[in-house]
Amino acid sequence: MKIVIGNDHAGTEYKNNLVALLESMGHEVHNYGTDLNNSVDYPDHVHPVAQDVAQKRADLGVLICGSGNGVCMTANKYQNIRAALCWKPEIAQLARSHNDANIICIPARYVSLSVAKTMLEQFISEPFEGGRHQNRVNKIPCS
Repeated sequence: MKIVIGNDHAGTEYKNNLVALLESMGHEVHNYGTDLNNSVDYPDHVHPVAQDVAQKRADLGVLICGSGNGVCMTANKYQNIRAALCWKPEIAQLARSHNDANIICIPARYVSLSVAKTMLEQFISEPFEGGRHQNRVNKIPCS
């Protein structure tokens, strides 16, 4: 699977660990995030992730910032993006299985690295259930 990842300064450590995890699982990962801890503007790192997922150049995306809110709001401006702010594995599982989320947003300042890894594993392995959920997902876009 091809996965794109982006982060701001609050997510650098988590990003590095999550990239290593994904690559150890055999996934191709493209990093759009900062590799530094200096303050950066998160939208600069979100836009390329959302564009790749929206244009189907990547299967899934991962975004990381302090609260997860800024990256989630930015990504969800794109048509065909369903970015989900997740804070526990069950939320990540439901975001995929019920909402067909294609980007997971991780709040690095509010979840442990261990929880972030578990959420990501759950997110990438969980299939979309379709069925009754497909009708609801079809109603998400405004246009």
